[in-house]
Amino acid sequence: MSFFYFRFSIFFVLCYLNSLKDMIRKLVLLLVLVISFFSTQAQRISGIIRDASTNESIIGASVLLKGTSDAVTTDIDGKFEIVTESKPPYVLVVSYIGFEPQEVKVPEANSVVNVKLKSKEINLKDVTVTGSRISEKQKEAPLTVESMDIIAIKECPQNSFYEALGSLKGVDLTSASLGFTIVNTRGFNSTSPVRSLQLIDGVDNQSPGLNFSLGNFLGSSELDVLKVDMIAGASSAYYGPNAFNGVISMTTRSPFIKPGLEVSFKVGERNLRETALRWAQVFKNKEGIQKFGYKVNMFYMQANDWEANNLSASYDSKDPVSNPGGYDAVNRYGDEDITGANNAMSLSQQGQYPGLKRWYRTGYAEKDIVDYHSRNFKAAVALHYKITDSVEAILASNFGTGTTVYQGDNRYSLKDILFFQNRLEVRKEDKFFVRAYATNEDAGKSYDAVFTAILMQDAAKNDAQWSKDYRNYWIFNNIFNRAHNLPGFPPYQFPYDTAQANAVMELYSDTVNAWHDGAEYYSNNGALSAENQAFFTPGTERFDSLLKSVTSRKTFKEGGSGFYDKSALYHVQGEYKFTPSIMDIIVGSNFRMYKPNSQGTIFSDTASEKIENKEFGIYLGLEKKFIDQKLKINITGRIDKNDNFDYLFSPALSAVYVTKSNHVFRVSFSAAIRNPTLSDQYLYYNVGRAILLGNITGYDSLASIPSLPLYLNSSNLDRSLIQYFNVSPVKPEKVKTIEAGYRTTLFNNLFMDVNYYFSFYTDFIGYKIGAKLVFQDPPFTNRLKSFTVYRIASNANDLVVTQGGSIGLNYYFKKFYAFTANYSYNYLDRRGSSDPLVPAFNTPVNKFNIGFNARDIDTYILKLHINNTGFNINYKWIQGFRYEGSPQFTGNVDTYDVVDVQLNYKLKSIKSTFKIGASNVLNNKVYQVYGGPLVGRLAYFSILVNISE
Repeated sequence: MSFFYFRFSIFFVLCYLNSLKDMIRKLVLLLVLVISFFSTQAQRISGIIRDASTNESIIGASVLLKGTSDAVTTDIDGKFEIVTESKPPYVLVVSYIGFEPQEVKVPEANSVVNVKLKSKEINLKDVTVTGSRISEKQKEAPLTVESMDIIAIKECPQNSFYEALGSLKGVDLTSASLGFTIVNTRGFNSTSPVRSLQLIDGVDNQSPGLNFSLGNFLGSSELDVLKVDMIAGASSAYYGPNAFNGVISMTTRSPFIKPGLEVSFKVGERNLRETALRWAQVFKNKEGIQKFGYKVNMFYMQANDWEANNLSASYDSKDPVSNPGGYDAVNRYGDEDITGANNAMSLSQQGQYPGLKRWYRTGYAEKDIVDYHSRNFKAAVALHYKITDSVEAILASNFGTGTTVYQGDNRYSLKDILFFQNRLEVRKEDKFFVRAYATNEDAGKSYDAVFTAILMQDAAKNDAQWSKDYRNYWIFNNIFNRAHNLPGFPPYQFPYDTAQANAVMELYSDTVNAWHDGAEYYSNNGALSAENQAFFTPGTERFDSLLKSVTSRKTFKEGGSGFYDKSALYHVQGEYKFTPSIMDIIVGSNFRMYKPNSQGTIFSDTASEKIENKEFGIYLGLEKKFIDQKLKINITGRIDKNDNFDYLFSPALSAVYVTKSNHVFRVSFSAAIRNPTLSDQYLYYNVGRAILLGNITGYDSLASIPSLPLYLNSSNLDRSLIQYFNVSPVKPEKVKTIEAGYRTTLFNNLFMDVNYYFSFYTDFIGYKIGAKLVFQDPPFTNRLKSFTVYRIASNANDLVVTQGGSIGLNYYFKKFYAFTANYSYNYLDRRGSSDPLVPAFNTPVNKFNIGFNARDIDTYILKLHINNTGFNINYKWIQGFRYEGSPQFTGNVDTYDVVDVQLNYKLKSIKSTFKIGASNVLNNKVYQVYGGPLVGRLAYFSILVNISE
């Protein structure tokens, strides 16, 4: 049985029962203060406390150095460290409610010990347990940290623990598809989260080509995750470049922590099928000491993905849904207004082509282009060898593959993508590590869904011809006479009475719509020349054949929309912690190399020009405690250098003050940088209607797009009306953040965490759009011969300020139950800037979560014994906000709320846990990202079997 406790950082209560007659007698035994941590003769003793029966780490166990007042409690990982002036040998007294106390002999200083406590068979049913699930490390963190431990991961009500991160304080959740969920913090949220860093066991989980993590699609199996820490805010000084708005740090379980077999099965709505397996085994040497361990993880998921079928008019559409000639729909592609010749709205044209106005190509719905059969397979193997009791060598390999939908500037079908990651590491916990890893990817059969639709339309007929045929329908089918025969229609004369004509057309809207339907059919199927084909109708064999042909070809020149991407990333990092009596000193360095390989289909890496981009960094951290260990000062400095950019300095300073009554005050200043991604530097991607460019050299004499119609519509093609501009080379983004916070425990049961921050951003990376113009030879030098539209990575000029805050409450009561609530506020202050390059904030101003949960209930309700049961209910409210992704995917995300629930029961006789639950149980279908799908309910049932060694 597990019992809840609520713990101050250095305060614990031991309760015991004297007899059944007396029921309960409580005794508060001890209040322990940490003695001087940085004395000149300081010695250290560290280790981990585990449950002997389950081998799980114990949070909040008391560890006392016998004969002294030196005492600590274990953190969220069951770890402890005692700093003392006493000389060896030592005796540790380890105790925890519900377990037998144990004395452990430690012969030498600077030792690492492992202790397993045996459970105490005693009735504690009516004892009030004081404690919490908040670790000391989290309480005293200088930044805002939100955590999920292994128990919370297993008991989250959402379909996956990754989704559950969205219920944490200050965390934004975005689902571009069922298999592609992104979390972010503190604004500038995006389905391409380049401003946040995701680590798994210290390894950057980003895609080498995209330069951001694909959520947990290529991450860790849920069975293997020990904990997740969400660090909000600028963190480059701590975690390196790209820890711009926050860090998601996942830690997996070592085979030494919990050997044995775990298997889970899950089924649910949308044909959800999920299976996971974790097997870990440990071997001992002749002396009975654990020496070698390994673990194997496998995970498979399949489901029918949410369909993106928003057919409202896109942000870029020049006409509303009611326009008879069509409009540009959000999730219909190829229907954009792109020729300029599909417009008959001038007075003279309205008279000549009554009712025609503006018309659009038919386009293809996303559901006809994209593979919605989401699949995900992950496998991992790790070998752990203890060189000494405290030094460990790790060789790990991870593999991921699958099919899902990703949203960036366009919507993309990531089909059969492959992801490989290999790591070699030598480490001593809290002392040093040397880590090297390599990440390789293969885009497989992935393709651009929007570009696919454009190419398929062009395969039937090019845009100019299609538009010309649409106009010709008005001539060949004598629409002119039909319109003028409508009662009340004005005669064709100058000036033309457009108001009267429009009023008549409104009265006969069904007739006008029928004319447009006829024109669309005529353009798609009639007026075919030898070079044209009829429209490729979805569901037909010829459509399927063309779709396969277009998506399998890797380059624009070949008429294909597929990707060739076999990019790689190589990283080496080392860190060492010195612990002299004066202060703790951390030094570290890292080196990284990107090797993009797209064969010119994505980047400017052709057969004759290979790309290699390298960066390195060094960092130094100083930490010292003052005022009887109550005040902790941390100073960190970091210098980074990328091949294409100057040296950049990222400092950080924090102060944390803990009072005797466990009130924790903190203030910090931190800076972060974000190097331009490979796309920002080297992109060369032709989407048919524009070329997307990286920018490390700058570009001159580009024509502004808004000035081109002025030139084209001028009577003598006046070139002086064209406005030109230059684009400077792209440079790194920078942010500085000031944050203050307060954490405390109230009434022995309530943990509160409050913070507020200000962030100052400069050199935002966005893009500018311009055209390269080519004019005809004399004497027609005013006539435009050709033009190419470019979208070029660039930096914003203006300073932007964001501010926000959050408050989190955790209330634990009656041993089993917990009430949680959090509120977050985020606000973008553009300071009057109208610079279009400032990236979209894409974040609600207000949001909150309210939760109620219980673990391992053992009580009587109406004489019915309820035990080994738990539940979790979470209500989330998100205020509506403007989501700006690209012209195609920009719009309003409405205010929404969702309820997630789960109920679990542990059947100990077969070592199994049964869980039934649902994400969005009320099926409130919502958009989390504009351009993405409506996300509704996903109910599930799962079984977890846990057979420990």
